[in-house]
Amino acid sequence: MTMRDDLPEIRGQYRFDAPLAKTTWFQVGGAADVLFKPADVADLAHFLKHKPADLPVTVLGVGSNLIIRDGGIAGVVIKLGRGFTQAMRQGEEIEAGAALLDVHLARFAADEGRAGLEFFAGIPGTVGGALAMNAGAYGRETKDCLTRAEAVMQDGTVVMLELDEMRYSYRHYGGPAGLIFTRAWFATTADDPAAIHARIADIQASREATQPVRERTGGSTFKNPHGHKAWQLVDAAGCRGLRIGDAQMSELHANFMINTGAATAADLEALGEEVRSRVKTHSGVLLEWEIKRIGRA
Repeated sequence: MTMRDDLPEIRGQYRFDAPLAKTTWFQVGGAADVLFKPADVADLAHFLKHKPADLPVTVLGVGSNLIIRDGGIAGVVIKLGRGFTQAMRQGEEIEAGAALLDVHLARFAADEGRAGLEFFAGIPGTVGGALAMNAGAYGRETKDCLTRAEAVMQDGTVVMLELDEMRYSYRHYGGPAGLIFTRAWFATTADDPAAIHARIADIQASREATQPVRERTGGSTFKNPHGHKAWQLVDAAGCRGLRIGDAQMSELHANFMINTGAATAADLEALGEEVRSRVKTHSGVLLEWEIKRIGRA
């Protein structure tokens, strides 16, 4: 028996030995043993209920704050697709699928004349990723507007979590483990669509001016330690522009790492660890990764 024989029948799609590098913004990393794209929530729940109990499962979003290591990912990688990109207005709330891009959430809300989600235009990821890490930008976080979220448990049970059950803190989700988020509802307020779109444009212009958004990057590399800004610590330690191979800390924003050419995942991770070491030596602060690193070395 092979893993292929053990997988449940699904309505979505399986791909075996599926390359993953192009699915991440850094464009590095190995293949997934299996890539599963569920058709919808029911298909995802069916897979989780009937898969082998010891089969490793990894959820992949748009790969905007992720390094997939060069050896790829064991087991099944789940990537939510078109069946999870819906957006609709429900009174004063906006409902959004977990695979919807954050910027598309912000623009949809603006089109509907609903304010409060503009900051999502400054987050390079999906709604599911924002839920999984309490993503934030420009003074607001996911927890400031989220009301509830739908998720599927590892046994295939579909559950609804209220905001207080998410146990959010800075860039951290502390709620029940092992969930795969599928939908979320956000509180909004009424405003003129043109005014909301103007604020979104200001956020995106600010990003363009201060971050290497057109490079192969992963967003903020390190979390801001309490009382500090990570980029200032990196800069003070002399790491702006530091390179290992084709992996480089950005000259434009010292807390952004970029793949300037043919960097490997190992190059990027080694660069991050070198920066952490130098910052610790210089300032006594041990930076914590904000970019997730997963898979086999």
